Amino acid sequence: MALIGDPVDHSRSPALHAAALEAVGLEGSYETIRGGSSELEQAVEALRDGTLDGVNVTMPLKMVAAGIADRLTADAAAAGSVNTLWKQNGEIWGDSTDVAAIAQEAARLPLLPVLVLGSGGAARAAVTALERDSRPLYIAARRRLAADAIQSLRPGVAVIGWGTAVAGAILVNATPLGMRGENLPAMEAAAALIDLAYGEGVTTAVACAQARGVPFVDGIAVLVAQGILSFRRWTGLEPPHHPLEVAARKH
Repeated sequence: MALIGDPVDHSRSPALHAAALEAVGLEGSYETIRGGSSELEQAVEALRDGTLDGVNVTMPLKMVAAGIADRLTADAAAAGSVNTLWKQNGEIWGDSTDVAAIAQEAARLPLLPVLVLGSGGAARAAVTALERDSRPLYIAARRRLAADAIQSLRPGVAVIGWGTAVAGAILVNATPLGMRGENLPAMEAAAALIDLAYGEGVTTAVACAQARGVPFVDGIAVLVAQGILSFRRWTGLEPPHHPLEVAARKH
């Protein structure tokens, strides 16, 4: 199994999946591959010939992966984003386990309007997951045209300017901001936080949420949730949640 994207050096996925393999009694390994579209294509060929049993895809390749897979699950098709690839009946399947993981973790927070920051595969997954509750949904991106492209697929999503706050909303960070201690725009008005980014320590956004007493879900929680779903796709087995979260947070 492998993770492909750039950056990958910070990833907690190897520790998470090593714990999953140990928990269910399987031999195997999980590697990281820093690369782009050509490396992703090579990994897909390795899936086809059986060299790899499963592939995770991270930024900036999730939308590329959706175009490479032979078949997509309903979540992946709706999001136009893939973070999990595997071979089934001779075909390469793609899923966005991000969608189910974000929906699962969001259920722990109040039912409030949502502001999604970002326009890549993670943002598309977040919009797909959270629009199902029929709540007001906003998106902002540093590249306005990219946000407009998501709105063209999801007309119920309102595009607003980057840095514009939505008072009383759940702020969903689907950008890399925070991986190196950067501040998150519009955080001061948020009533809750889902931070998909994570780094070596607590992100600035999570630290702000903690200081303000605002409910939050951090990037490790979402990582573990989607990782369990990916592992299930690859093996048909369900690893226990607790040892995977411990492994991911100890990394």
